[in-house]
Amino acid sequence: MTSAQSADASQTPAAPDRSGDRCPACERPVNAVRPRPRQLPAEVCERPRHHIRNETRLVASLKSSQDRVADAVTAFAGSLTFVYIHALWFGLWIVANTGLFGPALVFDRYPYGLLTMLVSLEAIFLSTFVMVSQNRQAARNDLRSELDFETNVRGEIWSVHIGRRLGIDPLEIEAEVQRALTASRNRLHDTAVAGLEPEISPNDFRNTP
Repeated sequence: MTSAQSADASQTPAAPDRSGDRCPACERPVNAVRPRPRQLPAEVCERPRHHIRNETRLVASLKSSQDRVADAVTAFAGSLTFVYIHALWFGLWIVANTGLFGPALVFDRYPYGLLTMLVSLEAIFLSTFVMVSQNRQAARNDLRSELDFETNVRGEIWSVHIGRRLGIDPLEIEAEVQRALTASRNRLHDTAVAGLEPEISPNDFRNTP
């Protein structure tokens, strides 16, 4: 065997040219067909879902069309645009009824009884809208407190389980927390009695004998 023949035999055979082949499923060239991703086991794909509820989404889902109208009116009444419109309105009303634009335009003479009635009606409706918004804000605060309580309970339970895994005694930690809270409350009580501003010392959160 010649050296040329031995060199040809040692070379690996070239891969077949499949550039002209097409996939039987999509009729695309084989080189353009992407391989399917490897399927992971079900236990790997599953992830623990969080149970924390979003307060903003909950409040938005509980809103009705009337609540949205009340919020829009209250937001507009609390803006400077509302103040500018009323200042212009009152100014033109008073100037027109003093006769500066001619006696033909005088329709509500001093003391402007019609203007007083309109402003009183507007104040009644605006106060009603404000109270509706305040009631909704109180309900939102209650919802926020409930969600905070659920989050605190969940965090405490997780902390206890993690502490047990780490070999920490939860009763000892709770006793230290109670001592720190008692010391902080006593300090606040003494400060309130003395009429001074409360001061929080780092020693309140240390393990006291």
